[in-house]
Amino acid sequence: MTHDRLDYDGEGLSEAQVEGRSPLEVARDWVDAAVARQAERGDVPEPLAISIASVDADGAPNVRTVLMRFFDERGPGFVTALTSAKGRELRAHPAVAAALTWPSMFRAIRFRGTAVQVGRDEVEAYFDSRPYGSRISAWTSRQSEPIASRAALEEAYERYAAQWPDGGRADDVPVPDFWGGFRIVPDEVEFWGGRRSRLHDRIVFSRTGSGSLADVDAWRVWRRQP
Repeated sequence: MTHDRLDYDGEGLSEAQVEGRSPLEVARDWVDAAVARQAERGDVPEPLAISIASVDADGAPNVRTVLMRFFDERGPGFVTALTSAKGRELRAHPAVAAALTWPSMFRAIRFRGTAVQVGRDEVEAYFDSRPYGSRISAWTSRQSEPIASRAALEEAYERYAAQWPDGGRADDVPVPDFWGGFRIVPDEVEFWGGRRSRLHDRIVFSRTGSGSLADVDAWRVWRRQP
């Protein structure tokens, strides 16, 4: 397989740019920049797409991409069916890794830590904010399970839509009892900035205390070789 070689011409990241700052502050700046760039240029589709890696019962890795729906001093989070492969795996083996990647900006953020379930109040508040169709699809899809055909999936959607018609209210569709979310409590956050000649910048925040992502004193900053 051949392709045109691209020399990464990113801005990179220096120690001076993160000095005295928390990993949350730096990460929010990068996330905000990705969202803004998508709005301005349209070359960062789904800027909140985050890849989640877990392990199954045999210790084999599993990775998939979802959308980051929570991000505060506690860590990034996402929603899912708790009965899905990732839901089962993270509840059994909460060690987790995740990555936000923006190729057009030559930037990525990596998280490594522990997955904890999001509180039911947060899950319900987020569910009620979803568009009607997304709330119905949460009931429709038994994530990760086999299904006979696309037609069978669409038939299930129509059945649930008939059960809970769209009345324009947040409570038109109840929250499934099998639906929830996870937040990643990081022990390490790495900021990757692509640079020319593959001399990329990798600035790492490693946990040294029990503080949150917003606590500057809970983290040690160091540089990882590219």
